[in-house]
Amino acid sequence: MTDTPVSAAPSAGPRRPGEAALTVLGLGAAPLSPADASPHAFPDGGKWRTEVPSVEGPEALDVVLEESAQLQVPVHRVSQGSGIWMLTDAEITEMVTRCAEHSVELCLFTGPRGTWDTGASVRTDSGGAGLRSRGHDALAGCVEDALRASALGVRCLLVADEGVLWTLHRLRERGDLPADTTFKVSALIGPVNPASYAVFEQLGADSVNVPSDLTLAQFTEIRRVSAAPMDLYIEAPDDLGGYVRMYEVAELIRRGAPLYLKFGLAKAPGIYPYGRHLRELALTTARERVRRGRLALDLLARHGADGDMAAPGSRLPGPLNRFRTSS
Repeated sequence: MTDTPVSAAPSAGPRRPGEAALTVLGLGAAPLSPADASPHAFPDGGKWRTEVPSVEGPEALDVVLEESAQLQVPVHRVSQGSGIWMLTDAEITEMVTRCAEHSVELCLFTGPRGTWDTGASVRTDSGGAGLRSRGHDALAGCVEDALRASALGVRCLLVADEGVLWTLHRLRERGDLPADTTFKVSALIGPVNPASYAVFEQLGADSVNVPSDLTLAQFTEIRRVSAAPMDLYIEAPDDLGGYVRMYEVAELIRRGAPLYLKFGLAKAPGIYPYGRHLRELALTTARERVRRGRLALDLLARHGADGDMAAPGSRLPGPLNRFRTSS
């Protein structure tokens, strides 16, 4: 009896890891259901974009841009985690200029939050109020950061507090922030169920970072109620779980689109809040994050799932549902 040879020929749609070999052995999985696929996309029809996080200043940005060109990793967005107040006007302006030259969106984090405050409850076993902005003054600091960054040309702001998000959205609706400003919800407060995800969309979020440990079914559940773009660490930093979901990338896109693939880095020391004393670490980890992106894109290509990327330079989310604002 002759064994049926394992074929590497792609099946209709993305190929699942090890699919042909396991099928020959009688270990094939049930076919993917069309009902599991997200019906949503970015405005140009693309299903996914890319993001390099923890880009803490102009030097790290230059490393990302250089490495992405060398490894041919398209980058739609870079984000910073230390906060706007940790950058000078000159540094912000340089980052805005460099990103504009390369059609990359720059996202900077707003204001005081959590452990960078006087409150100790966040350090307790219960986590207290989490990494949110405590009191009027912290809220005011976030607004000050947003207005300052906006005046310097930044058009994407990262937030870790529902009240900050709603306040900034109302300022955007009033015209105090440019209409094309986008708000990205941090992984520090990422929602874990469809109702909470939809609330963030209604509060003004233009993309929402979900925890990296959500199940595939939970992605489908979220997509039944919201079309807001999703941000997901394909490899999460250790303080967010250290999860590596490289082999699930194709299915994560299929279920979670429109989706930002975030190239994080596990087993790396933290660099927030960044300063020059952490320079070498920030630059080497920035370079490695881009390499991790190349690994993810190579895997997508091997599985026949590297199509449907949103156009380079695209950044807006398309129409989303919002709560009504009074002003």
